[in-house]
Amino acid sequence: MADFQAAASELEARFAEKFTVARAAREHHGHDEGWHPTAQPDGVLFAATTDDVVDAVRICARHGVPVIPYGTGSAMEGSVNAVFGGLCIDLAGMNAVLAVNASDMDCTVEAGCTRSVLNPFLRDTGLNFPVDPGADATLGGMAATRASGTMTVRYGSMRENVIGLEAVLADGAVIRTGGRARKSSSGYDLTKLFVGSEGTLGIITKLTLRLHPIPEHILALRAVFDDMSSAMEFVVLLMQLGYPVARAEFMDELALEAVCRYEKLDYQRMPTIFLEFHSSVSSLDDTGLAVEELLQQCGVRSLHMASTASQRAEIWKARHNAAHAEPLLRPGARAMVTDVCVPLSSLAECIAATQADLKFSGLCAPIVGHVGDGNFHLAILIDPNAESEVDEAERLHARLVDRALGFGGTVSGEHGIGLGKRQYLEAEHGAGLAVMKSIKQALDPNNLMNPGKIFLPDL
Repeated sequence: MADFQAAASELEARFAEKFTVARAAREHHGHDEGWHPTAQPDGVLFAATTDDVVDAVRICARHGVPVIPYGTGSAMEGSVNAVFGGLCIDLAGMNAVLAVNASDMDCTVEAGCTRSVLNPFLRDTGLNFPVDPGADATLGGMAATRASGTMTVRYGSMRENVIGLEAVLADGAVIRTGGRARKSSSGYDLTKLFVGSEGTLGIITKLTLRLHPIPEHILALRAVFDDMSSAMEFVVLLMQLGYPVARAEFMDELALEAVCRYEKLDYQRMPTIFLEFHSSVSSLDDTGLAVEELLQQCGVRSLHMASTASQRAEIWKARHNAAHAEPLLRPGARAMVTDVCVPLSSLAECIAATQADLKFSGLCAPIVGHVGDGNFHLAILIDPNAESEVDEAERLHARLVDRALGFGGTVSGEHGIGLGKRQYLEAEHGAGLAVMKSIKQALDPNNLMNPGKIFLPDL
């Protein structure tokens, strides 16, 4: 049985001012950017080293106290909410770049490091870390949720870009997985096991990451279509033809309306694809001409090329600010944000069915998506105090998930499971869910590592 008071006495003696039970700190660390209710931890530790994490975990293990890792709180599915109380370990202070191996195109960082810290550090190497989930999340948090983002279509998600890591297990033991070799057939792939584990198997404290050359040539454009189906037809053809697509992003009419209000833009409020192509070896002029021809074949309504860095920045600022802009469509509402991912060939049908479902439900929900890899998001705008709206939004969410699974897709392309999608895992994984629970039980027999996440509480 958990004895937080006994643990707190040890934590205070070991960590002094790095440990706090102040209400403001607990409140801040009790939620992420999602819609799930705040659940405060009993205390917060601001870790500075792996040894801090080890000692804190061992103290908590002795007293049966849950441990919840925390980065910047930018996740969307309640993966940091302390639903059983316990100690939140804030890793944001562990933000050092430990090593850069430019010739091997990799680096090692502490878990609290962010892209905004890492990429300026890499500037003189000609390399960067391209996984961009939109928020300036910690790289440890991105690994824990298997984050991806706008450039996944070319560079992959965190799954492909984390090649090794250090993690603290439930008993305080430290393991190091993977290495710096470009490939390995040595034993189980523990790195991939921890990437996406959401802190339920251990706390990631360091990461070795694959880096990529900064492209010498970049071409960006914005293509407007009369209807969503034509836009998706173009994306499918584009991906099949093998052009060097780095980003392929979709925004529907509602999303464009929100962004135009927020950014004071005069974009057409119509289904729009934002594209970017990267090349390090040759000009993209021929690619631009070929893509323009393909767009014409697919019935593009208007095409806007971004020929300068500032124009490219404007395009991606509009896309990245969608999440901030969407609440303008219904002031005072709360956004219930969710995502699914389906095979590319099913994307148009899945989005069309979702839009029809939204119209029937009467709910307002702009749609955006990383459509180059079949992933799209809804921000369902609801009055959190209107029980009928919340219930209808949850029913809509359930239908969305069922629809995605029916197309051979997944319940979440990049948000993770956390609290919000636990009830859908069995439908996706079947008997595989029992295997996942067995792994959790083996590594965390007392269920102290971020309990209540991924699995329903009957674990």
